[in-house]
Amino acid sequence: QVQLVGSGGGSVQAGGSLRLSCAASGSTYSMYCMAWFRQVPGKEREGVAVIDSDGSTSYVDSVKGRFTITRDNANNTLYLEMNSLKPEDTAMYYCASSALGCHDTDYETTSAAFGFWGQGTQVTVSS
Repeated sequence: QVQLVGSGGGSVQAGGSLRLSCAASGSTYSMYCMAWFRQVPGKEREGVAVIDSDGSTSYVDSVKGRFTITRDNANNTLYLEMNSLKPEDTAMYYCASSALGCHDTDYETTSAAFGFWGQGTQVTVSS
């Protein structure tokens, strides 16, 4: 079992920055790939970024160059640094973990490979 607790959301103006955190506890076996997803009401949950246990990362095109995902394995904490925020980044952000390597999760298409989820933290960007 893995427990994930996300935090750090808030309201900012366009162009601003936020840093999300996700504290993880439990079985490290299920935390090979860690991810951030986001969801807007009425839309599918969207994969934003993933990071493997070795630190390799991948980002969805819409956030490349603006968002940075990192993880502190010693303290079991996942981060998402978000810069140059846009109104279209407004969403509920969820951290998630998978027992698979990120390459095998197909995170840009589906969230099915991620078995553990945080409770979500709201990010609101105003224009």
